Amino acid sequence: IDAMLFPPMNFGAVEEALYRGAIPTEINVPFLETLNLRTVVLLEHVVGTEDIDVSVMNFLEENEITLVRIGEDDSGSQLPSTKSTQPMSEEFVLQAMREVVDASNYPLMVVDLFGKHRTGVLIACLRKLQRWSLTSCFEEYRRYASGKRRLQNEQFIELFDVDLVTLPHQAPSFLRLPGRG
Repeated sequence: IDAMLFPPMNFGAVEEALYRGAIPTEINVPFLETLNLRTVVLLEHVVGTEDIDVSVMNFLEENEITLVRIGEDDSGSQLPSTKSTQPMSEEFVLQAMREVVDASNYPLMVVDLFGKHRTGVLIACLRKLQRWSLTSCFEEYRRYASGKRRLQNEQFIELFDVDLVTLPHQAPSFLRLPGRG
Protein backbone atom coordinates (compact mmCIF):
# COMPACT_ATOMS: atom_id res chain seq x y z
CA ILE A 1 0.00 0.00 0.00
CA ASP A 2 1.36 3.40 -0.97
CA ALA A 3 1.94 5.72 1.95
CA MET A 4 0.24 9.10 1.86
CA LEU A 5 2.59 11.96 1.07
CA PHE A 6 2.42 15.24 2.97
CA PRO A 7 4.28 18.24 1.54
CA PRO A 8 5.61 20.87 3.96
CA MET A 9 3.30 23.73 4.83
CA ASN A 10 3.16 26.40 2.08
CA PHE A 11 4.91 24.04 -0.35
CA GLY A 12 5.07 25.09 -3.97
CA ALA A 13 6.95 24.32 -7.16
CA VAL A 14 8.57 27.59 -8.26
CA GLU A 15 10.20 26.24 -11.42
CA GLU A 16 11.39 22.84 -12.58
CA ALA A 17 13.51 21.39 -9.73
CA LEU A 18 13.05 24.55 -7.59
CA TYR A 19 10.68 24.33 -4.63
CA ARG A 20 9.62 26.45 -1.66
CA GLY A 21 7.93 25.84 1.66
CA ALA A 22 8.09 25.80 5.43
CA ILE A 23 10.84 23.95 7.28
CA PRO A 24 9.95 20.28 6.80
CA THR A 25 9.00 18.00 9.68
CA GLU A 26 9.09 14.23 10.10
CA ILE A 27 5.75 13.72 8.34
CA ASN A 28 7.16 15.46 5.23
CA VAL A 29 10.18 13.14 4.76
CA PRO A 30 8.46 10.61 2.44
CA PHE A 31 7.32 13.54 0.26
CA LEU A 32 10.81 15.06 0.24
CA GLU A 33 12.18 11.74 -1.00
CA THR A 34 10.17 12.22 -4.22
CA LEU A 35 11.92 15.54 -4.97
CA ASN A 36 15.45 14.06 -5.22
CA LEU A 37 16.84 17.22 -3.62
CA ARG A 38 20.50 18.17 -3.80
CA THR A 39 20.25 21.37 -1.71
CA VAL A 40 17.98 22.89 0.93
CA VAL A 41 18.43 26.62 1.60
CA LEU A 42 17.18 27.58 5.06
CA LEU A 43 16.46 31.29 5.52
CA GLU A 44 16.75 32.25 9.20
CA HIS A 45 16.74 35.44 11.22
CA VAL A 46 20.01 34.37 12.81
CA VAL A 47 21.90 31.30 11.56
CA GLY A 48 21.32 28.32 13.81
CA THR A 49 18.18 29.63 15.50
CA GLU A 50 15.63 27.48 13.64
CA ASP A 51 15.24 23.94 14.91
CA ILE A 52 15.10 21.20 12.33
CA ASP A 53 13.48 17.88 13.20
CA VAL A 54 16.07 15.14 13.86
CA SER A 55 14.41 12.85 11.30
CA VAL A 56 14.70 15.60 8.66
CA MET A 57 18.38 16.16 9.51
CA ASN A 58 18.98 12.40 9.26
CA PHE A 59 17.18 12.33 5.90
CA LEU A 60 19.37 15.18 4.59
CA GLU A 61 22.57 13.50 5.78
CA GLU A 62 21.64 10.02 4.52
CA ASN A 63 20.79 11.41 1.08
CA GLU A 64 23.82 13.74 0.93
CA ILE A 65 21.57 16.79 0.62
CA THR A 66 23.44 20.00 1.38
CA LEU A 67 21.80 22.25 4.00
CA VAL A 68 22.72 25.89 3.47
CA ARG A 69 21.73 28.07 6.43
CA ILE A 70 21.53 31.78 5.64
CA GLY A 71 20.77 34.33 8.35
CA GLU A 72 20.68 38.04 8.80
CA ASP A 73 23.60 39.53 10.69
CA ASP A 74 22.59 39.59 14.32
CA SER A 75 23.21 43.08 15.62
CA GLY A 76 22.06 41.98 19.05
CA SER A 77 19.95 45.10 19.34
CA GLN A 78 16.62 43.61 18.34
CA LEU A 79 14.23 42.28 20.90
CA PRO A 80 13.32 38.62 20.32
CA SER A 81 9.66 39.55 19.85
CA THR A 82 10.45 41.75 16.83
CA LYS A 83 12.96 39.52 15.07
CA SER A 84 10.53 37.86 12.68
CA THR A 85 9.13 41.17 11.45
CA GLN A 86 12.47 42.85 10.81
CA PRO A 87 12.88 43.82 7.15
CA MET A 88 15.30 41.65 5.20
CA SER A 89 18.63 43.07 4.13
CA GLU A 90 19.84 43.24 0.55
CA GLU A 91 22.94 41.19 1.45
CA PHE A 92 20.75 38.45 2.97
CA VAL A 93 18.71 38.17 -0.25
CA LEU A 94 21.82 38.31 -2.45
CA GLN A 95 23.51 35.57 -0.41
CA ALA A 96 20.45 33.33 -0.78
CA MET A 97 20.10 34.27 -4.46
CA ARG A 98 23.67 33.05 -5.13
CA GLU A 99 22.51 29.57 -4.12
CA VAL A 100 19.29 29.76 -6.16
CA VAL A 101 20.91 30.94 -9.42
CA ASP A 102 23.49 28.12 -9.40
CA ALA A 103 22.11 25.12 -11.31
CA SER A 104 24.71 22.84 -9.70
CA ASN A 105 22.62 23.10 -6.49
CA TYR A 106 19.49 21.69 -8.15
CA PRO A 107 17.04 20.18 -7.35
CA LEU A 108 16.78 22.83 -4.62
CA MET A 109 14.23 23.79 -1.98
CA VAL A 110 14.06 27.17 -0.22
CA VAL A 111 12.53 27.06 3.27
CA ASP A 112 11.92 29.28 6.26
CA LEU A 113 9.94 28.81 9.46
CA PHE A 114 6.49 29.09 7.83
CA GLY A 115 7.45 29.33 4.15
CA LYS A 116 5.93 32.80 3.90
CA HIS A 117 7.94 35.97 4.27
CA ARG A 118 11.66 35.31 3.84
CA THR A 119 11.02 32.66 1.20
CA GLY A 120 8.35 34.84 -0.40
CA VAL A 121 10.64 37.85 -0.72
CA LEU A 122 13.46 35.74 -2.15
CA ILE A 123 11.17 34.12 -4.73
CA ALA A 124 9.62 37.50 -5.63
CA CYS A 125 13.12 38.89 -6.25
CA LEU A 126 13.85 35.83 -8.40
CA ARG A 127 10.66 36.58 -10.36
CA LYS A 128 11.93 40.13 -10.91
CA LEU A 129 15.14 38.61 -12.25
CA GLN A 130 12.92 36.59 -14.62
CA ARG A 131 11.36 39.89 -15.71
CA TRP A 132 7.95 39.21 -14.23
CA SER A 133 5.78 42.29 -13.77
CA LEU A 134 5.80 43.77 -10.27
CA THR A 135 2.07 43.02 -10.00
CA SER A 136 2.72 39.32 -10.66
CA CYS A 137 5.60 39.27 -8.15
CA PHE A 138 3.35 40.79 -5.47
CA GLU A 139 0.49 38.43 -6.32
CA GLU A 140 2.67 35.36 -5.76
CA TYR A 141 4.16 36.82 -2.55
CA ARG A 142 0.66 37.58 -1.21
CA ARG A 143 -0.68 34.12 -2.12
CA TYR A 144 1.86 32.44 0.15
CA ALA A 145 1.73 35.16 2.84
CA SER A 146 -1.88 34.08 3.56
CA GLY A 147 -3.27 37.52 4.23
CA LYS A 148 -0.30 38.45 6.43
CA ARG A 149 1.56 40.41 3.79
CA ARG A 150 4.09 42.93 5.01
CA LEU A 151 4.28 46.25 3.23
CA GLN A 152 8.00 46.58 4.07
CA ASN A 153 8.59 43.29 2.21
CA GLU A 154 6.64 44.51 -0.80
CA GLN A 155 8.66 47.74 -0.76
CA PHE A 156 11.87 45.70 -0.60
CA ILE A 157 10.74 43.61 -3.60
CA GLU A 158 9.86 46.77 -5.55
CA LEU A 159 13.22 48.40 -4.86
CA PHE A 160 15.35 45.25 -5.26
CA ASP A 161 18.00 45.84 -7.94
CA VAL A 162 18.28 42.69 -10.07
CA ASP A 163 21.51 44.05 -11.59
CA LEU A 164 23.21 43.14 -8.29
CA VAL A 165 22.66 39.45 -9.08
CA THR A 166 25.46 37.84 -11.06
CA LEU A 167 24.41 34.74 -12.94
CA PRO A 168 27.00 31.97 -12.99
CA HIS A 169 27.81 30.02 -16.15
CA GLN A 170 25.73 27.22 -14.64
CA ALA A 171 22.50 29.20 -14.27
CA PRO A 172 19.21 27.27 -14.35
CA SER A 173 17.58 27.19 -17.80
CA PHE A 174 14.67 29.38 -16.62
CA LEU A 175 17.19 32.20 -16.02
CA ARG A 176 19.05 31.96 -19.31
CA LEU A 177 17.44 34.98 -20.86
CA PRO A 178 18.66 36.99 -23.83
CA GLY A 179 20.96 39.76 -22.65
CA ARG A 180 21.53 38.21 -19.20
CA GLY A 181 24.60 36.25 -18.16
